[in-house]
Amino acid sequence: MNQSLNPSYRGRLAPSPTGHLHLGHARTFWAAYERARAAGGVLVLRDEDLDAARSRPEFAAAMLEDLKWLGIEWREGPDVGGPFAPYRQSERRGLYLEAWARLVEGGHVYPCVCSRKDIARAASAPHEGQARPAQDDEPHYPGTCRPAVEAKLQVPDTPAGLNWRFRVPDGEEVVFEDLRQGRRSFVAGRDFGDFVVWRRDDVPAYQLAVVVDDAAMRITEVVRGADLLKSAARQMLLQRALDFPTPAYFHCDLVTDERGERLAKRHESLSLRALRAAGLAPAEVRARF
Repeated sequence: MNQSLNPSYRGRLAPSPTGHLHLGHARTFWAAYERARAAGGVLVLRDEDLDAARSRPEFAAAMLEDLKWLGIEWREGPDVGGPFAPYRQSERRGLYLEAWARLVEGGHVYPCVCSRKDIARAASAPHEGQARPAQDDEPHYPGTCRPAVEAKLQVPDTPAGLNWRFRVPDGEEVVFEDLRQGRRSFVAGRDFGDFVVWRRDDVPAYQLAVVVDDAAMRITEVVRGADLLKSAARQMLLQRALDFPTPAYFHCDLVTDERGERLAKRHESLSLRALRAAGLAPAEVRARF
């Protein structure tokens, strides 16, 4: 990292300790590191460990070790501390609860009792005039539990036991200029429906947690994979509802396997751990990007 910091640039790495990092993660995280270094800014590492069922301490330790081995440096994180600690999402629950309460107060969210099976069944039914991408990251919610706008909700003291969904402004076009992918546009209610911000198992959903953390940690640019382009549109709506600033976005091209499928943590042979074990040097791994 440059010695003279540019405080106007704050980037972040946001790995999840649910498996070993693979070549696709490495390319994205290296891009984040390079952009922060080129800007002379601060790079933050945030451990996104909200998935308690799959997160493991050994994966958390491995991801820090593997990223350092690759040559990536960060100035703030769970291992080095920083002004916006804690840097593990599992330790930031109070911030998420505060944001949930603000969304409730503003009438932006509502409780939902639909199960995944209910939504999957509705999503598999034909919907006239509704276009849905072949690879959607979240089933389009049919609005089963969506109350009327003027309805008065009885709000519990805690979000636990129910899914809480963000009411999207149907028909609104969310447009942004991605620094890698160019101009992108998604229409709320068509390209995505009301999405979960808090899960019935009392865990904040990805969309809410990253919005809260990026704002709290003053992130100015988000570098991540192109599979999350649609999430940027959802998160921009949340940012507006919470009166948070919107960072710049840079969505990297995805790394695919020999069959053209996006790499996942099941591709263990392409994990950084496996590539290290095979004797590759960091520069040889980076040459594959």
